[in-house]
Amino acid sequence: MSSGLALAPDRRLVLARLASERFDLLVIGGGITGAGVARDAAMRGLRVALVEQEDFASGTSSRSSRLVHGGLRYLEHGALGLVFESSRERRTLLRIAPHLVRPLSFVWPVYRGARITRWKLSAAMTVYDVLSLYRNVARHKRLAPRDVLTREPGLEPSRLQGGARYWDAATDDARLTLATARSAAAEGAVILNHARVVGFVRDAARIIGAKVLAPPDDQAFEVRARVVVNATGPWSDRVERLARPCSIAGIRGSKGVHICVPRSRAGNVAALTLIAPQDGRLMFVLPAGSFTIVGTTDTFDDVAPDAVRATEADVAYLLAAANEFLPHARLTTADVVSAWAGLRPLAASAAVASEPGSTSREHAVQETEPGLVRVTGGKLTTYRAMASEVVDVVQQLSGAQRLRSRTANVPLIGGDLSDLAGEIAAATRDTGDAEVAARLVHAHGSEWRRIWALTDVDPGLRERVVAEGPYLLAELKFGVLEEMARTLADLLIRRTPIAFETADHGRSAARRVAPAVAQWLGWSDSQADSALADFDQESARMFTIDS
Repeated sequence: MSSGLALAPDRRLVLARLASERFDLLVIGGGITGAGVARDAAMRGLRVALVEQEDFASGTSSRSSRLVHGGLRYLEHGALGLVFESSRERRTLLRIAPHLVRPLSFVWPVYRGARITRWKLSAAMTVYDVLSLYRNVARHKRLAPRDVLTREPGLEPSRLQGGARYWDAATDDARLTLATARSAAAEGAVILNHARVVGFVRDAARIIGAKVLAPPDDQAFEVRARVVVNATGPWSDRVERLARPCSIAGIRGSKGVHICVPRSRAGNVAALTLIAPQDGRLMFVLPAGSFTIVGTTDTFDDVAPDAVRATEADVAYLLAAANEFLPHARLTTADVVSAWAGLRPLAASAAVASEPGSTSREHAVQETEPGLVRVTGGKLTTYRAMASEVVDVVQQLSGAQRLRSRTANVPLIGGDLSDLAGEIAAATRDTGDAEVAARLVHAHGSEWRRIWALTDVDPGLRERVVAEGPYLLAELKFGVLEEMARTLADLLIRRTPIAFETADHGRSAARRVAPAVAQWLGWSDSQADSALADFDQESARMFTIDS
């Protein structure tokens, strides 16, 4: 990390606390799982620290399909327990984060010759409703061909035999992770992004902490804890090797690629569940504001998680599948605004002899060394349940008082809303801009007033970062002041999705906002130049399409 990372007073205090205090639990990894573990443990009264080598959600947790779903496709593999758990967790997240997790209606069209016929789909949908205890947003509805085309007129009409409508939920994966991490901090956890673990601290054979490097000085300090949890997803083998250099691989990466195209070009009205004609795997066409996300692929890949990217073949696969069902779109590579890839950390033992699509998404929690607990597998939707199980293990190993998880009943930061539509109406009245209002409430929930209050002090913060998106400079300043953003990538890739939604992947926006961000973070001119170079490098690393 470059010297463009400022050492703000709050960050200096966090560094001092990490180095001087003794914790019950140190969590390594600031993705959705690690953030969930930190929040759960802090809410049970444990003294918690969390360190993340880059930014919260900078890995797989910001590269998902942005869905909180019951796992309908897992029914094919008989994973009824996982579907039941996913359906329960979907209800929970809709309740504790109503601004970030919102109901989404899907249409699943069935065509003649499809791998999943109408009767199989109907049977699966019935089981799906049963496993959700009939407590989904609504029960599924069978659709005749004309009903499918009424809802989604852009679909290919020939060979259409009917379909179904069902419900899942959409989310902003990066902001869900951030809200969970901030909620952990609000419960007393000491959390720090841009801080890399480089080794472990031992007392005889037991691990009792970790050695950490943090900018700007990159001097190592020790964080001591009774138990350490490795929640680093695709990086977990790398972290395990810090404890045991000869440790065998515990995960195998499955690469998932998504593309973003203008919604006006794709032509979908809502969300579509499709069966890719090339290989029969399930994929989605998803609304995302004025854009459409098409994904995902599912292929084993041994690439380092830092280097995973979409390829031209991945993009061609997704375009061909979308065009098969939305023929009037005639999407080409010229329509692709962005493409990105993430690695799912599948359990290596389950992935050896099977295709990635049929490999279990269930998670595993184990003590791999005395004092070191590793969590692998799982998925975004079930992160809270995974975290609860991890903290149960931590309590047992640390001898702490056995307390039950409370995370299912307490809203995440911003989630204390009783009327989402009413909040958006209030924000529209205050801001005078319905698009900005919807963005502020959906991203920040009840905290939207705090962002808008910044513009009362400085009206210039009402300026949009990019003309084509509802993202205000006030959001970026709030990201620095309250959300631990320390780099331009933190702001333009994860606090907002600007890099996903602009053809230059945020480069112009970075140059436009760099002077203001430099002032907020106290950067010198040389540090600001370095921060821009770092952003260009991270943007290229994430969005470049390999040949």
